[in-house]
Amino acid sequence: MDKKLSDGLPVPQRYGAILTIVLGITMAVLDGAIANVALPTIASDLHASPAASIWIVNAYQIAIVISLLSLAFLGDMIGYHRIYKIGLIVFTLASGLCAMSNSLEMLTLARVAQGLGGAALMSVNTALIRLIYPQRQLGRGMGINSFVVAVSSAAGPTIAAAILSVASWQWLFLVNVPLGVISWVLAVRYLPANGSRSQATRFDLPSAIMNALTFGLLITALGGFAQGQSTTQVVAEVVLLLIVGFFFIRRQLRLPVPLLPVDLLRIPLFSLSICTSICSFCAQMLALVSLPFFLQTMMGRSEVETGLLLTPWPLATMVMAPLAGYLIERVHAGFLGALGMAVMACGLFALALLPSSPSDLDIIWRMILCGAGFGLFQSPNNHTIISAAPRSRSGGASGMLGTARLLGQSTGAALVALMFNAFGDSGTHVSLLLAGSLAVVAALFSGLRVTQPRVQS
Repeated sequence: MDKKLSDGLPVPQRYGAILTIVLGITMAVLDGAIANVALPTIASDLHASPAASIWIVNAYQIAIVISLLSLAFLGDMIGYHRIYKIGLIVFTLASGLCAMSNSLEMLTLARVAQGLGGAALMSVNTALIRLIYPQRQLGRGMGINSFVVAVSSAAGPTIAAAILSVASWQWLFLVNVPLGVISWVLAVRYLPANGSRSQATRFDLPSAIMNALTFGLLITALGGFAQGQSTTQVVAEVVLLLIVGFFFIRRQLRLPVPLLPVDLLRIPLFSLSICTSICSFCAQMLALVSLPFFLQTMMGRSEVETGLLLTPWPLATMVMAPLAGYLIERVHAGFLGALGMAVMACGLFALALLPSSPSDLDIIWRMILCGAGFGLFQSPNNHTIISAAPRSRSGGASGMLGTARLLGQSTGAALVALMFNAFGDSGTHVSLLLAGSLAVVAALFSGLRVTQPRVQS
């Protein structure tokens, strides 16, 4: 079985397996943003305040962050395909509950359940890709995965607007039900099994609880800071985070196979790739959150114009991600990642230095630079994170990949709020300069990987 898995799946089964990964990740990523567009409508329909309705979004994100590493660990223990299939069932049922919700409380709880299902899908998707593709073609699998994430992220608001133009907000969630059923049937038929760990390796419940508290407090503190909560409350959350985090890390260092893969972080190639990922997603979120304000407030563009001018970014990422997946088979990931982040940094600095009355073309080519640079970086970086870990720890590596992305995005959103509070109307401009600087840092981290040998799993 191990030899077969190391060579990937035969072609007919491979296509079926990658299709179920594509469908599952599309749903999980889409639902992270698809509800944003409908928040005012949902709040009005459920008689909730705009501030309270934010929990419809926050509940989903927090549920993913607090459970991602635990589910990845379970994937290493009992099989990635089992975790993925359970995730599909939970996500599909929770989507139905979201659609049937008649109160904010019920919808929030359903979104928590949906987040747990989404976390199961995200926690093992890249570990499954490692089993689906032969090692020599793993870059292509990572390229497809990066492409799907980019398309789903970019298409979220558009798909939501299209659905809301012909149906009620409940259909934002109901569309997941038939897709979830199809994905589950494909998963049962095509997903490969991975060898489970020895029974001597047990799931450590205290670690799972401390993991949830640590990352939950981190996201809550960042979100509270971004939304202008009282300083006392934010400081209290940070202090509690440091206390729980200290005992969490200390416990992980004593475990032979830790929930938080600190043992993998001792691998230079792995830790450098995680640092690169956090910096890159932080830079991306800084730009994507601040750019709408920049274009509308500073440049005087309309909402529709802003949406169209932002589109070249994800389109360029969509084009470059599969190409980067092919290049990784021939070029060192450290070089590709450094080049991609350098290109993205040039695009971000160019955006920050836009003239006061730029033409559409002035904005578009800068957006293309940003998106192309990120697309060139993402697939090789994901490939390296997964390949640098031992095959038996693919779940832990996959969980860390998702956690790094979410931490980077959450930090980036909080930093935009800090820039707005500190610099007022100039906050958008400073955010872009900070994003460019973080992209440079990410390029440096990635460049350091060139000194490490290319991984051969």
